[in-house]
Amino acid sequence: MDWGTELWDQFEVLERHTQWGLDLLDKYVKFVKERAEVEQAYAKQLRSLVKKYLPKKPTKDDPEVKFSQQQSFVQLLQEVNDFAGQRELVAESLGVRVCLELAKYSQEMKQERKMHFQEGRRAQQQLENGFKQLESSKRKFERDCREAEKAAHTAERLDQDINATKADVEKAKQQAHLRNHMAEESKNEYAAQLQRFNRDQAHFYFSQMPQIFDKLQDMDERRATRLGAGYGLLSEAELQVVPIIGKCLEGMKVAAESVDAKNDSQVLIELHKSGFARPGDLEFEDFSQAMNRVPSDSSLGTPDGRPELRAASSRSRAKRWPFGKKNKTVVTEDFSHLPPEQQRKRLQQQLEERNRELQKEEDQREALKKMKDVYEKTPQMGDPASLEPRIAETLGNIERLKLEVQKYEAWLAEAESRVLSNRGDSLSRHTRPPDPPATAPPDSSSSSNNSGSQDNKESSEEPPSEESQDTPIYTEFDEDFEEPASPIGQCVAIYHFEGSSEGTVSMSEGEDLSLMEEDKGDGWTRVRRKQGAEGYVPTSYLRVTLN
Repeated sequence: MDWGTELWDQFEVLERHTQWGLDLLDKYVKFVKERAEVEQAYAKQLRSLVKKYLPKKPTKDDPEVKFSQQQSFVQLLQEVNDFAGQRELVAESLGVRVCLELAKYSQEMKQERKMHFQEGRRAQQQLENGFKQLESSKRKFERDCREAEKAAHTAERLDQDINATKADVEKAKQQAHLRNHMAEESKNEYAAQLQRFNRDQAHFYFSQMPQIFDKLQDMDERRATRLGAGYGLLSEAELQVVPIIGKCLEGMKVAAESVDAKNDSQVLIELHKSGFARPGDLEFEDFSQAMNRVPSDSSLGTPDGRPELRAASSRSRAKRWPFGKKNKTVVTEDFSHLPPEQQRKRLQQQLEERNRELQKEEDQREALKKMKDVYEKTPQMGDPASLEPRIAETLGNIERLKLEVQKYEAWLAEAESRVLSNRGDSLSRHTRPPDPPATAPPDSSSSSNNSGSQDNKESSEEPPSEESQDTPIYTEFDEDFEEPASPIGQCVAIYHFEGSSEGTVSMSEGEDLSLMEEDKGDGWTRVRRKQGAEGYVPTSYLRVTLN
């Protein structure tokens, strides 16, 4: 079924229908354009949101980046940013493949439709003109017939009139003959015009207009097909980004699962562990001594007065209380302003950086030497003397870095000893339960307390006994070594370590060791050497592999 056969007389209907189809196409193009603008605005808002919450200038020294919670949040933001990029791709695809292409296609359809309807209107105008000519010839034929009939009646009436002259009768007959001839010519012209109009009308309704209507039908069907394909592009634009969006969502899920609360707690310990030993027990300060002394004028304002004791007590308390407000410290090159554990870590970082720089300079020196040898063998490639300044500069850098490495190694060894000493004091102090706090003595025993405190003072000034000097600090370590245990893993020494303190063991760089006990959060790991020696070494000096 085609329009030319079934809708041969519905020219205005087809004109309205094809115009409606083009309007629908333009309406869809406008819809997709606004949809692309929505996607673009959505992506822009997502990117602005991500930019707002991303760290401004993340650095490796920023403590927040070491927590899995912060890392997961940053990863989540990056996935949202990638998701916004996919929304931008959707907007771009809709704008190019739908808006631009369909808008261009709509203009082509409008031009084609205009051409077809102009052709149809020209055909209609030609048929109307033929019909007008037919009507004109028909009226002329009718008029001439009436005139011929009237002339014939006049000639017949004069012929029968006895009073009419012969000349009048002949004139009337000639006039009737002329009118009859004119009517015959009008008849022939009308017949020819009618035949021509019927031919043109048949051509118009059976050939010309059906062809135009068929072209309009083909145009409208192509427009509908293209519009349907445009509908499909809306979903194709989404389907193209679905795999990437799926990966973004999977990345968000992975980021959520990457939060490790235990690890973050360990990171907090590593970042802020001071390495100091816990404060010892506070000594009893006897304020009753001033009460037992007889007051006199000479005792006012003396150093033995109560105000001075109270001031001394407050100063002592301020020094020993660990939660007091800290004074502003001056940053030093050896990081001695930091707590022992933090000092050790910063020195370790500086030492590793200097070693990397030293290795880089040594590699550059070797490369310059090889280049100099090549220039000496093949002078046309370059002048060997031109490399001397660079070689001298590299040697100077190497010497400077070696001195810095030695300096940092010395500082690091001192910091290691400081950490071990603090750890030994803390362990030895906590191998026994702390003494209960002393209560204030009664006034009657103040003298005995005074003598006792004096005895204690004298005894505290005496040097420690030989037995106390020989007692090792790491009593807890020795107890651990009494019962041999099987290794829980293997480890390799990354750096050389000289175990000069009690409870530690020496190791060489690259040495394979047996892991006996993991780091419990204090920065030390217990290992066993192949020779059987067992002790603690810095965890940061090892590369550990658990069984």
